[in-house]
Amino acid sequence: MKKFYFLILILLFFPFHAFSEEVFLSLKKDKVNVRYGPSFNSPIKFVYKKKDLPIKQIDQKENFKRIIDFKNNNGWIHVSQLKKINSFIPLEDKILFKKPTNFSKPLAKIKKGRVLIVQKCDGIWCKIKTGQFLGWVKIDNIWGSFN
Repeated sequence: MKKFYFLILILLFFPFHAFSEEVFLSLKKDKVNVRYGPSFNSPIKFVYKKKDLPIKQIDQKENFKRIIDFKNNNGWIHVSQLKKINSFIPLEDKILFKKPTNFSKPLAKIKKGRVLIVQKCDGIWCKIKTGQFLGWVKIDNIWGSFN
């Protein structure tokens, strides 16, 4: 009986969502409205103009997801404007390499805050595309996720 009360006590102080994994998504289009509430009748709070921008889902209500972005902006977006995560943002400057090793030829310096589109990942390295560059970066110290 003590175990039962202990379990109830834990569930009261730590709801299920506290144990859930972070859910990252990407913007599907170049122009995405972010609203104050989970409805098309709710006013537009601001507009994203960056396709593939990674965002984190923090709540869901019917066909809308409450999101937060890299700069802590938040609001509601309709699910039709979102897709499975395919990008991340580095939190520090990074070097883009030709191959997944520090001993490979450096191709470019990637500034922190730039959206990097993931092609594939291999351990601690991801092959990414950004602008005209295609190469490998280490995936430490990033905001977002990858699949």
